[in-house]
Amino acid sequence: MDFSVLLVEDDEHIRQALGLALGDEGFGVTDAVSGEDALELLSADEFDVVLLDLMLPGVDGLEVCRTLRARGDLPIIIVTARTDAADVIAGLEAGADDYVTKPLVASVLAARIRALLRRTGTGRNDEVLRCGDLDIRPDVGTVHRDGVQVHLTSTEFRLLLELAAAAGRIVTREQLLQRVWGYDYFGDTRLLDVHIRRLRRKVERNPDDPTLIVTVRGSGYRLDR
Repeated sequence: MDFSVLLVEDDEHIRQALGLALGDEGFGVTDAVSGEDALELLSADEFDVVLLDLMLPGVDGLEVCRTLRARGDLPIIIVTARTDAADVIAGLEAGADDYVTKPLVASVLAARIRALLRRTGTGRNDEVLRCGDLDIRPDVGTVHRDGVQVHLTSTEFRLLLELAAAAGRIVTREQLLQRVWGYDYFGDTRLLDVHIRRLRRKVERNPDDPTLIVTVRGSGYRLDR
């Protein structure tokens, strides 16, 4: 099997169809029909990625996402029929790394899962990148400020690393989407906007007045070093 996936979906038909399709793509799939089931399984077993429906009975997908993100940086992809901007943003703000909307194409979803998991690995560069008061270690995927580790998800770390590697140059929104997420969002930059906000909360002294991750209007972002 390629990777182990926890599929959290209460609709039996979707769950079965998606489970079979992802199995054909080489994934080992475990099902959960509710938020409670998902949290219990995740406490007992290890998975490479979670596919999480937002609309679940009992503990909903947003609460599951927040709980998992508080525990660590397990990759999470929101799978939802909700296309409203507020719902998508809520899922990302809860800590998801990515989102897909129903109806799903299994081959596309499989590619998104693999793209997400590829960026969870650390790089080979053992150089320490110093940006402002941050020390970034690409080889082990860590960030420290004044000797204290700043805990980032793998996606947040990759985003910070892409900005740091640009050495003060502007990185366009399209470049960040391609380099960090690995595919084109056809003008939908909500994913990037939310992750920039999440990253600023962790690395800026004052996220409301950022001095490290600077927005360049009409272009993208620049990391002031």
